[in-house]
Amino acid sequence: MSIKHQALRQLSAPLRLFGPWNFYRESLALAIPVMLQSLITGLVSLVDNFMVAGLGDAKMAGVNIANQINFVFMVIITVVSMAGGIFLSQHRGAKNTEGMVQSFRFKLVMGSIASMLYFALCQLAPESLLSLMVAHDTQGAAIVAEGARYMRAVSFSFIPMALSSSIGSSFRDIGEPKIPLLVSTGAAIANTIGNWFLIYGNLGAPRLEVVGAAIATVIARLLEMGAFFIVLEARKPAFRFHVATIFHLDRKFFGEVFSRSSMMFFSETAWVVSETIITALYNRRGGAETVAGMAAGWSVANLLFLVFPAIQTSTNVIVGSTLGAGKLDEGRSKARWIMAGSIIFGIGSLLAALVSTTAVPLVFGNLSDAAQRVTRSIIVVIGIYLPLWCLLNAQFGVARAGGDTLMGVLVDVGVTYIIFIPAAFAISRLTAWGPVALFGIAKLSDIPKTLVAAWWLKKERWVRNLTSAS
Repeated sequence: MSIKHQALRQLSAPLRLFGPWNFYRESLALAIPVMLQSLITGLVSLVDNFMVAGLGDAKMAGVNIANQINFVFMVIITVVSMAGGIFLSQHRGAKNTEGMVQSFRFKLVMGSIASMLYFALCQLAPESLLSLMVAHDTQGAAIVAEGARYMRAVSFSFIPMALSSSIGSSFRDIGEPKIPLLVSTGAAIANTIGNWFLIYGNLGAPRLEVVGAAIATVIARLLEMGAFFIVLEARKPAFRFHVATIFHLDRKFFGEVFSRSSMMFFSETAWVVSETIITALYNRRGGAETVAGMAAGWSVANLLFLVFPAIQTSTNVIVGSTLGAGKLDEGRSKARWIMAGSIIFGIGSLLAALVSTTAVPLVFGNLSDAAQRVTRSIIVVIGIYLPLWCLLNAQFGVARAGGDTLMGVLVDVGVTYIIFIPAAFAISRLTAWGPVALFGIAKLSDIPKTLVAAWWLKKERWVRNLTSAS
């Protein structure tokens, strides 16, 4: 090849939309275990819904509105793991062990604090939280009562879940996603077995119904936490430290993590509040059949959402480690290749969503015909949005891999509260549209979200090496 051709190839390489196959092979090596873990978790959730659905629409609705509230807590724990993970991945790229240890400490300490506060809230006032999600009628009172029983019992799983999330996400941050996959698979199997025994009282076990589902979750989370601590001691990863030094915190480092992640906490909280608002609005468009049907649809959608953590993990590990090693130009190229590949993931997920609607009568046969119609409709709407949502997840992943969390404020706070929330309230008050139409039209606001994110990424505030500062 001539020198001229080599120069042209070098100039055009950074502009390629899709990367070489060996790049995607590396990405898939990280993504596939995460996708499998998400698939198993989603299948367990689906089995949970299948078993609880046999108790009737009201009890299934109670469990699912409780889990919709619990989702807020799960997002907070995820944000804690992501915040520490940004620095853990970059310090891994810089081969800075102390930085990795401090990142892991941040996850454990902040996750534990958040889980203890939420546990207290669920024990003291679950009815107040749940009543915000349903209509004030006879059915609503029954749904709240069942949801409160479930929430009080399942809240004992929150602290183990926070610790497991901290350890599992840290293994993914250093490029070892198979460990959390294996541990979580074991916990998922335990959860399913526990559900079979305790929901219906099989083989002489007590029939505890929604409380049985909660107890099975608590047992599974405790087993998961124990397994993670055993693996942590056996593998001794670079981020591991002795438990006696848990409070040996580097205040300067923690301040740096907070300064970079505070806006991420703000934006994610704003997003989850907006999702809770839209859930409350569409739940009020009917009785238990609406709540149960939408919840069943989302349990199927969670199987499709397995691409989101896969995209985020690949982006954080690959782009974050590259930036942490000081290879900024290479980081730019890899970020673009991941965003392009995410759209392909989304198209595949759309096809899977359309196929999955055929299984609704089989999986949710115990639900009413009206609830099943709602389930099929919401799955189709979610599927249509999946390519867009995959790209949006990749955009967020790229920004956060370089510590740029301001984009989240612009997108999740700016666009959501200027367009999405007003549109949702307007539709709910001015139209008689059903829950699926309300959700689908309001979610058109995700198009300007993607455009704002693309505009912001071009400023390249994310192209930075965080390890030099911390």
